[in-house]
Amino acid sequence: MEIKNDLILRAARGENIERYPVWLMRQAGRILPEYRAVRNSLSGFKELVETPKLAAEVTIQPVDILDVDAAIIFSDILVIPEAMGLTYEMVEKKGPYFPKTIKSLDDFASHAQTDFDVNDRLGYVMEAIQITKKELSGRVPLIGFAGAPWTIFCYMIEGQGSKTFSKARKVLYTNPKLAHDLLQRITDVTVRYLKAQIKAGADMVQVFDSWAGILGHEQYLTFGLEYIKQITSAITEVPVTVFSKGAYAAIEDIAQIPCNTIGLDWNMNIGQARDIVKETRTLQGNLDPCALYASHKEVEALTKNMLETFESKRHIVNLGHGVYPDIDPEKVKTFIKTVKSYEL
Repeated sequence: MEIKNDLILRAARGENIERYPVWLMRQAGRILPEYRAVRNSLSGFKELVETPKLAAEVTIQPVDILDVDAAIIFSDILVIPEAMGLTYEMVEKKGPYFPKTIKSLDDFASHAQTDFDVNDRLGYVMEAIQITKKELSGRVPLIGFAGAPWTIFCYMIEGQGSKTFSKARKVLYTNPKLAHDLLQRITDVTVRYLKAQIKAGADMVQVFDSWAGILGHEQYLTFGLEYIKQITSAITEVPVTVFSKGAYAAIEDIAQIPCNTIGLDWNMNIGQARDIVKETRTLQGNLDPCALYASHKEVEALTKNMLETFESKRHIVNLGHGVYPDIDPEKVKTFIKTVKSYEL
């Protein structure tokens, strides 16, 4: 099916665009009352993730309501460890929690499995993609995604969110073999998972490395980027975005791996990033999500100020991280309208 608005795909490939495309990380839900109405009718977050028809419904909501240039499938990065045998719970107001964690190589047989059919264990994601594609009717592209191996590793070792992820980082020093073996297993499953998403209809994919910034540069190259490189090398069918939050020192290294787009968080300087990547990569980002708490006039001004720094058409507009749940959807609309009215 031909995509009517393919701006984001053209921008990712470095082709000519008439305006900058815009979407938001975590746009599928969180800020929208329409999302909360669906979410509150269910037992919990995981039920929504695992119910394809409803996951598709909340995926499409921001396209209808916010007028973004792409949809991103409603799911969670933690479906990968769950498929590998490590079940998680989503605790209200606290986040994910794993009752069991990986403590040694002995845990791999039950909690770090790789010998399974991805469509068998994660078929609900592929079904949600298929429904979404059908209902979008080619209006905008659909983005698929997965967590980067290092970020998934953090949760599988730590069992929950953490300010330091010191348990996960400890393993890098005390048992690097376990670390590399587990990261490789996560990588192998993630490649199969993203390929299944693409086969189901995803038009581009993004790899989220939420905890990239807690590693030093050399460690990130060894335990983070090396495994992302395997993923991006394997995904050749559609454009790929790598978003390594906080990995300021690694932009030049990310630009050396096969990916189309590099995501920037709000602490990263767009001009410096452009100087590093030149015209070889598209950049994505990077307005501070908190800027959307400002007045409508200030949101417009801050957005224009950001757009003025781009220096290239190779840019996809986004926030520097996911939109926060208490942000007024009308402020988001102001952000999006400002981008769409900006003349290149």
